[in-house]
Amino acid sequence: MADPKFIYVLLTDTGTMFTRLIKRYTAAPYNHASIALDVDLKEVYSFGRKCATNPWSAGFVEEDIHEGVYRHFPSTRCVVLRLKVTTEQREVLQKKILFYKKNKERYKYNLLGLFFLAMKRSYAPKHAYFCSQFVAELIRGMDLELWNRSSALVTPHDFLIHPDFEVIYEGMLYDYPLFCANHHIQELQFS
Repeated sequence: MADPKFIYVLLTDTGTMFTRLIKRYTAAPYNHASIALDVDLKEVYSFGRKCATNPWSAGFVEEDIHEGVYRHFPSTRCVVLRLKVTTEQREVLQKKILFYKKNKERYKYNLLGLFFLAMKRSYAPKHAYFCSQFVAELIRGMDLELWNRSSALVTPHDFLIHPDFEVIYEGMLYDYPLFCANHHIQELQFS
């Protein structure tokens, strides 16, 4: 269910080898960031794996909570954050996401940017993002200046500790109340 007053950021920890490596370095509880247009997590976007079993095939992704990476890693932990926005800001975000969807083949994963981030240096080539860089850039594109630094220096943990974000859920992804309620409704419809 979309609420024009809010957008959502989903932070996750799937427990993959790659995310365990990142977690060992950052010591942060979550290492992947996605942006969602609805509290039900039906419209979720990020830069990450295109295929659950291949971490090297990555880029712009429409994440499906029921399929793909999350289905492959059912023990995913998450936190759902809410950010208040204006109707105009939300419309700008929707247009930007539509642009990425239409042009997704032009975009690559900014793997090198993660190494620069570890050295606290910004590396932001055109048409390449890592997850938190992408989400921060989308938010910046709505004329929300949440950090006084490059989007390529924003980590998933920065969303969690920013005072403008409200935690509305934290726990196992598949225990998320709205996910559980929607999944139950879908099961009833197909029974």
